[in-house]
Amino acid sequence: MSSKGPGLFYDIGKKSRDILTKDYTSDQRLTVTSSSGNVLDLNSTLVKRGRLSSGDVVAKFKYNNSTVDVKVDTESKILTTFTVPDIVPSTKTIASITLPDYNSSKLEIQYLHDHVAFTAAVGLNQSPSIDFSATIGTPSVAFGAETSYTTATGKFAKYNAGVSLAKPNSNASVILAEKGDSLKASYLHHLDKLNGGAVVGEISRRFSTNENTLTVGCSYILNPQTVVKAKLNNHGNLGALLHHEVIPKSFLTISGAFETQALERSPKFGFGLSLRP
Repeated sequence: MSSKGPGLFYDIGKKSRDILTKDYTSDQRLTVTSSSGNVLDLNSTLVKRGRLSSGDVVAKFKYNNSTVDVKVDTESKILTTFTVPDIVPSTKTIASITLPDYNSSKLEIQYLHDHVAFTAAVGLNQSPSIDFSATIGTPSVAFGAETSYTTATGKFAKYNAGVSLAKPNSNASVILAEKGDSLKASYLHHLDKLNGGAVVGEISRRFSTNENTLTVGCSYILNPQTVVKAKLNNHGNLGALLHHEVIPKSFLTISGAFETQALERSPKFGFGLSLRP
């Protein structure tokens, strides 16, 4: 599949979202991954949220460029995902089947080309939802939109639009979401002073409540094995994170969240440990 085009709609603003949200957690998480060459990967995860614990096991089978992922969780749900590239040139076909709740199953087609990309997904049930997204442009400038139509009600469940501007050291995006009720603009800039890290500013507005949220964040590369991140918004919510490669391909993540305007409340901490023997 081509990688020179504008990317999918999901990619608009993704770099900023990763700095502000990725790996932040208040849960305790343990992940163990093993691999047998280029054929089979096994991934086991245990998560504790408060007094509740859950887990899952994922097996990924690879053949040529196609994959089959089978996920089984502690609630006895089985999710099987088939990914097959290039049935038609520049496309990727993804079929997911969920048991016992087969109504959650869906079929998705992704198309990526030099100046256009789109996805189309349909639920595999009697009254399916139909999701569609499209972007046009280049890796530097992209315009996109997405929508979801529910056949059971005959209404659009969502419609969003966005634009992305990218340069070698910066990325800006604006997304109009939630049927036009929210607007989110973000700007990311890479700085050599952060050893290849970046600073991010994001402002979001919800028109129905006249609520504005300004969030700033940064990532700093201490060394090739360690990255620290922090974020703060105008409501006084502060988050910090450390991501460290303990041994090759095995990672320790520690994060914390604080409400600086309500210091009497207990801060929330989480950690994740990902091991790959």
